[in-house]
Amino acid sequence: MTERGWGRRFEDPIRIGDRVLVTLLDAGEYIATLPIRDFCHSISGLEMNTAAETMY
Repeated sequence: MTERGWGRRFEDPIRIGDRVLVTLLDAGEYIATLPIRDFCHSISGLEMNTAAETMY
């Protein structure tokens, strides 16, 4: 059975510096630590909508 929701694992973990993001929860927690100015400049509205739709 495939795990659903925030505990769902990525097929390929995402490495960012010394961190490894393995689940959607890991990615969400990482994004939450980003300063708003950096986050807003690095992700367009379309990309954010696509990411949000994919998670639900």
